[in-house]
Amino acid sequence: MSPLADLPALPRRLAAAEPGWTETTDVVVVGSGVAGLTAALHLREQGLHVTVVTKVNIDDGSTRWAQGGIAGVLDPLDTPQAHAYDTEIAGVGLCDPEAVKVLVEEGPARIRELIRRGAEFDRNPDGSLMLTREGGHRADRIVHAGGDATGAEVQRALHAAVRRDPWIRLVEHALVLDLLRATDGRACGITLHVLGEGSEDGVGAVLARAVVLATGGMGQIYASTTNPSVSTGDGVALALRAGAAVTDVEFVQFHPTSFVTAGETAVQRPLISEALRGEGAHLVDENGVRFMVGQHELAELAPRDVVAKGIHRVLRATGADHVYLDARHLGQEFLEQRFPTIMASTRGAGIDPATELIPVAPAAHYASGGVRTDLHGRSTIPGLYACGEVACTGVHGANRLASNSLLEGLVFAKRIADDIGRDLPAQADPVRMNLTPAWVADAGIRADVQRTMTRGAGVLRSADSLAGAAKELSRLAESRSTPNTAAWEATNLLTVATALVASARSRRETRGCHWREDYPTAADEWRGHLLDAIGADGAMTQTFQEMS
Repeated sequence: MSPLADLPALPRRLAAAEPGWTETTDVVVVGSGVAGLTAALHLREQGLHVTVVTKVNIDDGSTRWAQGGIAGVLDPLDTPQAHAYDTEIAGVGLCDPEAVKVLVEEGPARIRELIRRGAEFDRNPDGSLMLTREGGHRADRIVHAGGDATGAEVQRALHAAVRRDPWIRLVEHALVLDLLRATDGRACGITLHVLGEGSEDGVGAVLARAVVLATGGMGQIYASTTNPSVSTGDGVALALRAGAAVTDVEFVQFHPTSFVTAGETAVQRPLISEALRGEGAHLVDENGVRFMVGQHELAELAPRDVVAKGIHRVLRATGADHVYLDARHLGQEFLEQRFPTIMASTRGAGIDPATELIPVAPAAHYASGGVRTDLHGRSTIPGLYACGEVACTGVHGANRLASNSLLEGLVFAKRIADDIGRDLPAQADPVRMNLTPAWVADAGIRADVQRTMTRGAGVLRSADSLAGAAKELSRLAESRSTPNTAAWEATNLLTVATALVASARSRRETRGCHWREDYPTAADEWRGHLLDAIGADGAMTQTFQEMS
């Protein structure tokens, strides 16, 4: 059976009212995390006017939840080549070496630039940056802030810098809908919904000479995720509807250690940072046995896909819903100083890591794939750029190395701004694209999509489980609705879930964070990338591009 069989047809644009208001800027940036705000600040250095559109409030995205830190070669004894080696090992043969080279060589300058913008990282008594280690790294190269509150500090510094610039317009509570195109096909703006703006239902348009997607991830397609509720794959879905290529979407990283609380009901699980294992915490089963020892040379500090699979094997064997992280030997004083966020979170749920084991299990964490871009952040649509988790730059391959995510946002946001500054065309008028069908799914399917994807396309996948997911997604797509925010989000989730299932069915191997129990090993013929798109009739299309 074709891997595209049984998949639903998808909308080429979202059903929505005609824009009731319009504004014009040089560049519109969609998203306000590390990638979006960094891009905005660098675009301003190019002398451009920038509008930043963000879904809820400026601080509500994934950046502030990042605990561990930012990877970068800041130790004189470390090298970019060593960082590249660790990155490519984690990526299991699918990293783009040129993209990795860009990341590791330009990363240190971007981190120092972030410090100049006001970010305050933890330092040793002599004033040097305090560096730690996380899974997959063979050197101490992770800078962190507030012990385990790096993302919050990065977001604070960037937020303050953006607020100081009067030529960066910030539009909050705005859900991006679709891409606007000029007669030559170039991106020339977006449609969006802003609460309380313009017409009664708030739909408007921002016209721009370039569009930068920095919308973050799509973890909300799963029932358990470390992502916030706003991570509904909006940027990837927009790009697919516009005809752009997305790639590597089957490689969704499940963080090995999300905090499992008794009787949990929230979709977003608290993250237990990998840095805790980097400082010496151990994973143990219900009998206190360190089960990762012997599975990998780095044991608990193996790449995340290896650790997540190790935990999943224990869960399958025991029928339990969690294993444990043992940090008791690190001591209360050290834990409170180094990991104040984790301590507050776990103690708030009745677990004290200084004296008790922490219950943990894998949860959807990071999308290694996304909108396909080149080394300058350009998508396959002229004028449309992407950076951060929404993009697939080729850096992560089949599995992201810990703490490379914030670094990727910093590095490629700068590259995008430089590229836009070199060649920015005049503003073009949008044309009405005859894209059909246009519809939205019923908002009520959101929880069903999450259950379907967790059951059929989660940590462990097979031909049967993925076929079941495809059929269920097709059934859910039959439930239509009138346009509203919840329905638009549900449609975006349905869209990215469909693309993921299509690629997961096609990739008949186990590689990185794509684990097929019916194809348990990696295969040379699958050393390449699956490119997904939506055809004119709304059906998924797919091509395979071998690695050079």
